[in-house]
Amino acid sequence: MKHVMFDVDGTLVQSYDFDEQCFIASIQEVTGIKIDSDWESYPYVTDRGILMTFIERQAFNYSIEKLENLVKPVFITKIREHLISNPANAVEGAIEFLEHLKLKSSITLSIATGGWADTAIEKLNSAGFDLEGVPLASSNDHYSRIEIMKLAKSRADCDSSVPLIYFGDADWDLRACEELNANLVIVGDRVSHIQKINDFTEVNKTLAMAGLSGSM
Repeated sequence: MKHVMFDVDGTLVQSYDFDEQCFIASIQEVTGIKIDSDWESYPYVTDRGILMTFIERQAFNYSIEKLENLVKPVFITKIREHLISNPANAVEGAIEFLEHLKLKSSITLSIATGGWADTAIEKLNSAGFDLEGVPLASSNDHYSRIEIMKLAKSRADCDSSVPLIYFGDADWDLRACEELNANLVIVGDRVSHIQKINDFTEVNKTLAMAGLSGSM
């Protein structure tokens, strides 16, 4: 048995840029403060984790509960409005690859996103993904990407000893996978990594890279 986990923005959906723009705009609309968007300087690059650091550095008068309750609905609205006029696009081959894995009895699946669940589901649905049977954990659940990943795996009824294969696209995915001893495959060109694909169109190559070629 193996467990395969996917990030959302930049991994399954081509949504990183507009998601970031909507997030930054939502924070500024609520607080009047332009957030520092050098995410590499943040200890927790998740929606909740970023807000926590933003409070510590720039928005001292807010609690995380208050700020999250104010920013989240504005952000959800901006994402929905964007998707109405600009439906999300799946990373090429990602829908087919996910459906292929669903057919393999020795593989369990999950999605772990640093974004909030509400917007992640909006983007995945807009891009045409069928999420039935694929549990999701998000920044709704925790500020730490590592804890989100652990929770996603547990929601798939997967024992912690089962090998984890993770598809991500960013430096924070590299760090989390090192911590969790996960086999990481990077999607896209945002970071350098020995195991890297442009998209999911070459199914056999992607399966081999992830160590899934023999899974039935």
